[in-house]
Amino acid sequence: MASFFWIIGSTIVISAISLVGIFFLSLNAKHLEKYLLSFVALASGALLGGAFLHLLPEAVEKLNADSVFLWTLISLLAFFVIEKIFQWRHCHKEHCEIHTFGYMTLFGDGVHNFIDGLIIAAAFVESTSLGLVVSLGVILHEIPQEIGDFSTLLLAGFNKKKALLMNFLVALTAVGGGIVGFFLASYSDQFINILIPFAAGGFIYIAASDLIPEIRKETKTKESIRTLAFFLLGIVLMYLMKFVE
Repeated sequence: MASFFWIIGSTIVISAISLVGIFFLSLNAKHLEKYLLSFVALASGALLGGAFLHLLPEAVEKLNADSVFLWTLISLLAFFVIEKIFQWRHCHKEHCEIHTFGYMTLFGDGVHNFIDGLIIAAAFVESTSLGLVVSLGVILHEIPQEIGDFSTLLLAGFNKKKALLMNFLVALTAVGGGIVGFFLASYSDQFINILIPFAAGGFIYIAASDLIPEIRKETKTKESIRTLAFFLLGIVLMYLMKFVE
């Protein structure tokens, strides 16, 4: 039962990150870009570190290698399809109604957050240390994502209070995913065995498809060194998490 409270606590913390836009509203564009890129680099390293240092080794202990690689590949394809389905959320103002892409952003985030909750639940049911690793990876990824989503809602015509409220309510779907995931994981061990490599595939896809391309855009030497340092820091953090009992 302890894992249930870890799941609820972690998903609530992750949902609260949707309020991070309050802090970044006070920053000018130059400082915002600097902080965002550092967070993106940190999240990239943490997600890859979580996948290759924790999730995949754990999955290999539960399933045969062929099954692990298959479910990882299925996850990569699934995240690609999900992203393509909700790609209309990135449409430009001249190509769609401004409120439409705002609500599509919220709907897409709801699906994404619910999946995060499922993954976190399966990880905590397996072990507290694995749950903490997955939660940390999700948290680091959510910070730049939520800032971007908050900015998107403002562009879509929401006022600041409504954007924060709607973003927070949608973020709470992670808690729902965590609860559903807990009962599914408690009912079937196979659910955990499948979802761990699925989570690894998701981490790899998000890092390789969404985050790393952003930090590759940086061409200035000083800033490139900084982003590389944060990227490596993310990997080191995940390596140190291997010693968390």
